[in-house]
Amino acid sequence: MGKGLFLAGLTLAASSVALAQKTPEPEVIASTGNPILADGRYYSTDPAPLVVGDTLYILAGRDEAAPDVNDFIMNEWQMLATRNPASGQWQHYPATMRPDSIFAWAEPGRAYAGQVVKGGDGRFYFYASVLEKDSGAKDRFAIGVAVADTPLGPWRDAHPAGPIISQRVPQANDIQNIDPTVLIDDDGRTYIYWGTFGQLRGMELARDMVTAAGPEHVIKGLTGFFEAPWIMKRKGVYYMLYAGNNAGPDSPCTPAVYHACQAYGTASSPMGPWTWRGVVLKPVSSTTSHAGAVEFNGQWYLAYHTADAKDGGHFRRSVALDRLEWDDSVSPAAIRLVRPTRTPMPAAAATRNVAGAATAAASNQPIPVQYWIRALNDGKVRENPLPPEMWGSWTGKNPAQPWIEYRWRRPVTLSGSRIWFFADQAVGASVGVAPPRVWHLEYWDKGWQRVRGASGYGAVPGRFQAVEFPAVTTRCLRAVFDASGDDDIHAGVGVQEWEALAPRATVPSAKPDGTAAPCES
Repeated sequence: MGKGLFLAGLTLAASSVALAQKTPEPEVIASTGNPILADGRYYSTDPAPLVVGDTLYILAGRDEAAPDVNDFIMNEWQMLATRNPASGQWQHYPATMRPDSIFAWAEPGRAYAGQVVKGGDGRFYFYASVLEKDSGAKDRFAIGVAVADTPLGPWRDAHPAGPIISQRVPQANDIQNIDPTVLIDDDGRTYIYWGTFGQLRGMELARDMVTAAGPEHVIKGLTGFFEAPWIMKRKGVYYMLYAGNNAGPDSPCTPAVYHACQAYGTASSPMGPWTWRGVVLKPVSSTTSHAGAVEFNGQWYLAYHTADAKDGGHFRRSVALDRLEWDDSVSPAAIRLVRPTRTPMPAAAATRNVAGAATAAASNQPIPVQYWIRALNDGKVRENPLPPEMWGSWTGKNPAQPWIEYRWRRPVTLSGSRIWFFADQAVGASVGVAPPRVWHLEYWDKGWQRVRGASGYGAVPGRFQAVEFPAVTTRCLRAVFDASGDDDIHAGVGVQEWEALAPRATVPSAKPDGTAAPCES
């Protein structure tokens, strides 16, 4: 086929795809807080805010994974719109676009993060992470661009020849090319940034919004960068928000490698050099963190996602929106830490479990970065948990007798406990994570005392193992595990949830601020 016929065929294909796009009808949403879509009918993720006149739009992906599926099942994008975030009144435009209905060269599904910006020509450009079909690239994720006259479409491919960024174009790279973010600078020049797994790239685009106007730059200096960049400019300073996961017990970002914070850096020019400045948002209830910020009617807002909607999870995320404030007393101006808000929750039911008011500790502190000790008393168990949804002792060189501990600020009376073990190996194994060979409870009374009269200590993983005992009053409770294995080599121990039970059910009080003192003090 000659070049002219080939391009004509692409144009025809792009036109037919565009015809399939229709401006969706909105559903009016009365939101009572965060997340905006909270009832579990639609999950929303990877928010990208956009201001057009008197309206704040939020482009979002849609999570569709089943509750027990640990994968990003994302087939389409959607849009939220409001003229006043404080009112709670939103318009929800579901299914505004799908990868294969815009890009003839893209596969269905994997509608990952994108962003809509208004170009200098008055039209809107949608930069999207999609999978390229019929590609010889080792990693087929690529970035396409669609164009429309309104932020709601209908959209058509602005570059029907294929993606503008991939492992093959405009220059070869070996990274996963997702999470685009775009800035149109004050002088009209356009810059695009993208990347994941610790690799961040930046490039200038031509005035047509699709053609590379310079080489790909490797962006450095953003401590802990993992993915989800968001570029913006304020008072002449360039700001880059991003998901960071430089994990560790003393990290300002996150204690667990599977969780991310929202960090940021600044630069005096679009390609840097960049300087890390701090954390904007601490880890939220979802392992991933993806955010975008805009100024709307004189107030800055941060859009981000959590797992807080009904039946939500790490692969069933939902968009939230909170105010973002600046500290202009320093130069460059600093972004103040955003305090996430949430829609008012119903009153907690009475329960015997008082673990929520305790501080958790363990024998293996600092905890290995793949685990999160706060999971012990977060009130959640999952059939298919990720590592940060549990405490664990596994490091490859596992202790023979690890323990976990609850510390209360004031003495509590306890008469039982329930524990939910995680295991990927059978009892007796000396590798992986296995149920403990045996375990028992101890309480603090001028020293550690073994609980007497316990009803029995089960160790079956995947469901609660209950033990009852005569009431004791104490400020500290400890579960001690004899790890599976032999004299020299042991499996790790994993616990998803550990409950400490009072004799009678009461309405739980809010978890106190601060950390309970060690038991020995």
